[in-house]
Amino acid sequence: MANSQNQNPVYEELEQSVFSALETYSNVHRGIGHNSMVTTHLYEQAREIVLEYLSLDKNKYVVLFCSPRRAELLSQQLKPGCFKILSSQDIGFSIGVRAIAVKKNALPTGHPLETGGGTTKLVSKDWVLWAKAPDRFEAGTPSIINIIAFAKTLKLIQKYGKEAFADSGFEPKSVEDILYHDQLEGYQGKELLDELRKTLIGRHKEVPTSEHSKSFINLDNSASTPTFQPVWDTFRLCWREKGPAQQELSKEVKAICAKQLGAPLSAYDFIFTSNTTEAINLAAKNLSLDHDEKTGTVVLNTLMEHSSNDLPWRMVPNSSLLRLSVDADGFINLNELETVLNDHNHKGQNGNKRIRLVAISGASNVLGSCNDLKEISRIVHRYGAHLLVDGAQLIAHRMVDMEAYGIDYLSFSAHKIYAPFGCGVLVARKGLLKFTPSELELIQNSGEENTAGIAALGKAFVLLQKIGMNVIEEEEKRLTEKVLQGMAWIPGIIIHGIKTADHPSFNQKLGVIVFDLKGMMANKVAEKLALNHGIGVRYGCHCAHIILKHTLNVGPRLERFQKILVTMFPKVQLPGLTRISLGIGNTDEEIDCLIRSLNLMAGKNNTINSSKTNGKPVLTKQEVKRQMNEFVANSSLKVYS
Repeated sequence: MANSQNQNPVYEELEQSVFSALETYSNVHRGIGHNSMVTTHLYEQAREIVLEYLSLDKNKYVVLFCSPRRAELLSQQLKPGCFKILSSQDIGFSIGVRAIAVKKNALPTGHPLETGGGTTKLVSKDWVLWAKAPDRFEAGTPSIINIIAFAKTLKLIQKYGKEAFADSGFEPKSVEDILYHDQLEGYQGKELLDELRKTLIGRHKEVPTSEHSKSFINLDNSASTPTFQPVWDTFRLCWREKGPAQQELSKEVKAICAKQLGAPLSAYDFIFTSNTTEAINLAAKNLSLDHDEKTGTVVLNTLMEHSSNDLPWRMVPNSSLLRLSVDADGFINLNELETVLNDHNHKGQNGNKRIRLVAISGASNVLGSCNDLKEISRIVHRYGAHLLVDGAQLIAHRMVDMEAYGIDYLSFSAHKIYAPFGCGVLVARKGLLKFTPSELELIQNSGEENTAGIAALGKAFVLLQKIGMNVIEEEEKRLTEKVLQGMAWIPGIIIHGIKTADHPSFNQKLGVIVFDLKGMMANKVAEKLALNHGIGVRYGCHCAHIILKHTLNVGPRLERFQKILVTMFPKVQLPGLTRISLGIGNTDEEIDCLIRSLNLMAGKNNTINSSKTNGKPVLTKQEVKRQMNEFVANSSLKVYS
């Protein structure tokens, strides 16, 4: 960890704890690897810390973590006296966290205020099986690191008193110093990428496996990305900034985003949110405000959408949702898009119903396919509709030019762009947002309270700009080709989507690869990669149930049976797919390790119960699980002790 810029030992302790959390950072409740286990444990412990701080009974209360705006909306649904709210703002930290402790029997019924990833157990085209609290009320990826930092702060207040944070001993930095200066500013292009990889926090973190301790390999970048030292430095420099400094940072990051996205500030509005899910829910709310009573509103999206770009559109009052088909590689048919738009908006074949918005993923989080946004936009606008792009999976991997492509709305999250500090963005063409001035002010204030997260996003974009998106694209395509070539020779592996680099659409594929291993369910594949080889991946439906069922040929009858099964037995494992997803932190050596590991897993003699392998002691499955649990417990102690 770099030397801290402050002299207050309480702040030093807080920063050391958050850095420890970053060393094992992953998405919560995702995958089965060591980092996912640690982060989930830290996140759930944060709930207990809040209840302890408030002296509330965990058997009677549940803690929900929210953005400021979501907390305000949720509290309006709760009866007075049945909840308490803690705010990061109350203790002087600009990280945008609210913790609501609610009596379990007082939670709202019906569908949640905001819908999307994590709020459901199972989804079909026509019905939703909602998750229980707290997941049901925490749409999208929460600001995990900010929440862990908040919980640690509560423990420090209990130990030292709130006054310990009154004087940080912190000398404020200029916006230019915070965003543009770092130890790597002398590098650019591929050289900067190589140097930046060396600063990946947690790269050499040793984790227990069946044979011996190994450096953890993160191949779950589509769920969330780890961060780099310069981005962490920016976050910790900013989380105590107040007043004018906050406004200056937000303004400068908007300019950075505008440059990165080809979205000039004169033509687009930038709204900071907590994540992509909140951004799309805002866009859905905005659509409902622009309702025309004489015309039926139709939203058009696709079978490949993440839940966060599907569920919010189902909740728009007086509207309907249509879905375009996708081929086996994850691409829509442009002729079908034009036909559907023509039938609705020109021919009027569906009465007064008109497609007002086409909402489509810039890249699939399952198949990695990147549809032709420029051509999609041309067709969409030809028939008088607007285009929203869910850019969560796209922005870190490909160049996007909103103005040149004709994109009207764009949503994305910083936690998928190497800045996992609770910031999302909604970009909208000027004139499209219909919120009242007071509503818009509340929305903006909610997002901009997380100054540190916004600054971290800005820093990540500055680094990507200096590397060059063309350099990133070529490097990730090279690694993707290496993965596909290696997996092609492994018996029993079935890759879904584009399988080879000579496929005509390979250039439109990200480093996202889903696969089956014959004779082994996806959760077992992920488990073996973690237990035997220290590799973290994701398995299951990836918050994209519809495309998973489409890919696995799950028909309506089986789908209904799955609904009954999950309702009766909530812990049952349904068929899914194992996903490998690459980022700029990954290396050739890590890909070589993955391919060796999959080859071993596909072999007949692969077991972790033999006494020795190549002269090295081998732990039983039970023993390595015990060591993993100890690893989780020890990692937690480093953060919260």
